[in-house]
Amino acid sequence: MQQDQENQQPEQEISTEMPETTSPETKIAELEAALEEAKASVLYVKAEGENIRRRAVDDIDKARKFALEKFSGELLAVKDSLDAAISIEATEVQSYKDGVELTAKQLSSVFEKFNIAEINPVGEKFDPNKHQAISMLENSGEPNTVTSVLQKGYTLNDRVLRPALVMVAK
Repeated sequence: MQQDQENQQPEQEISTEMPETTSPETKIAELEAALEEAKASVLYVKAEGENIRRRAVDDIDKARKFALEKFSGELLAVKDSLDAAISIEATEVQSYKDGVELTAKQLSSVFEKFNIAEINPVGEKFDPNKHQAISMLENSGEPNTVTSVLQKGYTLNDRVLRPALVMVAK
């Protein structure tokens, strides 16, 4: 019975041809418009990338120029103290010594604030990464130890700015 019903339905023809709704000229115009839009988009992205690169270069230049601004500002107080010491009319050595000690304390606090640490390795093992040996001395001390420091060294955030000039026991 179902077969009879299926057979009774009219068969529909399936069309393989698509109806033409747009002409080739319209399609070409649409594609050209899309191409122009894509070109404009590419130019915009390229210009934006160039602006970002230029801003980054400017920021790096400013960072280089003004990286020491805070440090320099702190050192100005030390310079002012030294200028004040020079302008003192008193000829007492003790007043000069007191002023120099205060200035040295100021400088030490600036160093501490900016993580500049002193390398004073008397009695330590010689470390070529932190010390520069000037000479070796015959000494009764343990070999390869620092016996005296001719010039203190300094580190900035645990990186050696200047090695300590030392004399080492043979």
